[in-house]
Amino acid sequence: MLVLAGAGSGKTRVLVHRIAWLIERCGASPYEVLAVTFTNKAASEMRTRTENLLNFGIGAMWIGTFHGLANRLLRIHWKEAELPRSFEVIDAADQLRLVKRLVKEADLDPDQFPAKDVVNSINKWKEEGQRPRHVFVENSRVKQIHLDLYIRYQELTNAAGLVDFAELLLRSHELWLENKELLAQYRQRFRYILVDEFQDTNGIQFAWIQMLVGNDNFVMAVGDDDQSIYGWRGARLANILEFEKQFQDVKVIRLEQNYRSTQTILNAANALIKHNGQRLDKTLWTDAGRGDPIRIFSAHSEFEEARYVVDKCQQWMNDRDFGPNDIGILYRNNAQSRVLEQEFSQRNVPYRIYGGTRFYDRMEIRDAVGYMKLIHDSQSDIAYERVVNTPPRGIGAKTLELVRAASEENNTSLWEATQRLVMNGDLKGRAKLALQRFVELIESLRGTARGKTLEEIARIAAIDSGLWDYHGKESGETGRARRENLEELVSACAQFAGPAHLPVEGEEDNLEQNVNEKLRNFLDQAMLDAGEYQATTHDAINMMTVHSAKGLEFPVVFIVGLEEDLFPHNDANGDFTVEEEERRLAYVGITRSMRLLYLSHASSRTRFGQQHMRCIPSRFLKELPKQDVSYVRRSANPHWRTGSQGLSADRSTRNTSRSDLPPMMQDPVEPNHTKWQIGSEVSHSRFGIGTIVNTRGRKESLVLEIEFSESGRKWLVAETPHLQVGVKP
Repeated sequence: MLVLAGAGSGKTRVLVHRIAWLIERCGASPYEVLAVTFTNKAASEMRTRTENLLNFGIGAMWIGTFHGLANRLLRIHWKEAELPRSFEVIDAADQLRLVKRLVKEADLDPDQFPAKDVVNSINKWKEEGQRPRHVFVENSRVKQIHLDLYIRYQELTNAAGLVDFAELLLRSHELWLENKELLAQYRQRFRYILVDEFQDTNGIQFAWIQMLVGNDNFVMAVGDDDQSIYGWRGARLANILEFEKQFQDVKVIRLEQNYRSTQTILNAANALIKHNGQRLDKTLWTDAGRGDPIRIFSAHSEFEEARYVVDKCQQWMNDRDFGPNDIGILYRNNAQSRVLEQEFSQRNVPYRIYGGTRFYDRMEIRDAVGYMKLIHDSQSDIAYERVVNTPPRGIGAKTLELVRAASEENNTSLWEATQRLVMNGDLKGRAKLALQRFVELIESLRGTARGKTLEEIARIAAIDSGLWDYHGKESGETGRARRENLEELVSACAQFAGPAHLPVEGEEDNLEQNVNEKLRNFLDQAMLDAGEYQATTHDAINMMTVHSAKGLEFPVVFIVGLEEDLFPHNDANGDFTVEEEERRLAYVGITRSMRLLYLSHASSRTRFGQQHMRCIPSRFLKELPKQDVSYVRRSANPHWRTGSQGLSADRSTRNTSRSDLPPMMQDPVEPNHTKWQIGSEVSHSRFGIGTIVNTRGRKESLVLEIEFSESGRKWLVAETPHLQVGVKP
């Protein structure tokens, strides 16, 4: 079954009720159901809602992300998967660090062969199910070197028992592929398979599901091809478009009723997405009413665009129409937030950047987790390299090279090599002293942590390691924020471990084993968690990229920067596939709005330090139905008014008069009110010939920004005898 769940159509409810129906009405056991989601948060919500619906627990049911479920499978069948029992899951940062080391060892120029590009190649090959022996490189020296590094990378990770995210899926897929009896066992167990966000699956994820379904099991895929926006990270739109061809006797159900937005917003979304050729037809509708028109604002610059957005936000908050949390401001890329942040800060309006650095990616958290790993498993070279000189303790690059050389020569871990170097006296002076202190520290931490709870181990890693004091010496908010994050890590461990209990006589060994298992599971989660819980709920306006807005909704939404080469991105020029994904991204942005939608673009915008004067409005604006939009212009007075759509005027923002500002900061002059027009050529007695690129102020206070061919860009008062319109013959 394929459920095409349009934006805001309640797909989570459909999935939850389907699971409950299978168990309650069809007699399925939770043991027979497998549900795949794309975030840990979604998996947790699905389990909770299903249990509430059924009024009993479903602990036997497998619910999780692809990576989480693959990790669970490999933990059970580590031997069949040819992995060490205590294999270590590494995240993207650890993977990048390994590849950087390989690039250096291969004596390659890191500028010519960036480790990030190598990682992308490795992950792409794995997501396509390709081991090095399957990769064919034709007439590309760069790709051949990437392949050589892939071979070395796989040798290194196999030897060290390291498993990256892409490897989790590929290895578990190979586990089933090469063990037919094991595959048959899981096919017999998981008779009902449900997959959320199917439009975001990549090649290996699709193959993983297809293999598990086989010919006899039931699969229900829920997704929306119109919201497929992750092609850049491997998602295959074809997976959902060709679902009917890949599985037998497929029934397609369309969820087209929207429970979020007004009909006007849905009309815009429907009209926009119909310009895509590669899609499965659906039309969203609602019985919530027509709603307000969509406002399109044309600004002279990104600064005026930001002022307009903040003016409107202040108006709503002052009038108590909407609170800060009701407002979402979306942009195509993170760089666009700077001007908006500046305007919000100057007006003392609270805002937050949603989807920033995730909790487990923060430096101090990665360091503390590194200590926890080393406490748990001294053989972890990844953890060793993370903490050996953090906080700084005088162990430099040359000393580490000696440790690595000793490790390779004796085929031992870095920790064992360090112990040997210290004990045998192979090092002298400060290098020996620094390594000796590090060995003493780790041994002390391990001794202190023995018999302790997961929470206490986290506290030991944060405080006894020296991280707490180290960050306490940092000035201002930075040090305090890092300490608060370390505190939060301890809280996370306490929450993860659950309530502790005192051991009874003879139970100490079992408790120690239980804590070790919890520590390992917590470390796995720290690597696999996607950071959905990091956004706080304090009262502030939400700012984010459109990609980050996926799955969210706000009563009021702004989408700024709707210009060619920005949204859509310039990669869309001449590339049909990229253009359609950009249009789907705009569709996602539009359907985040519940009541009011504002779209804006600027005629000039600064990029890479240069001001682009003739920015073209996005093609997506032209694809919206004219009867559902209202054009907003900046008039000669400080109030915002609607265009000629016969709609009531917007209420103006309080206290926004700018007549007392310096001319350069005043609002742009209407072109028809002056002889000084943007684009006109002028001549100056001293600076020569130039072109007007911007204006500020009015009448006698009018100033012009002029791009002179020989003197560069300058601001000049318009009414001066040295300046005149036109070029002297």
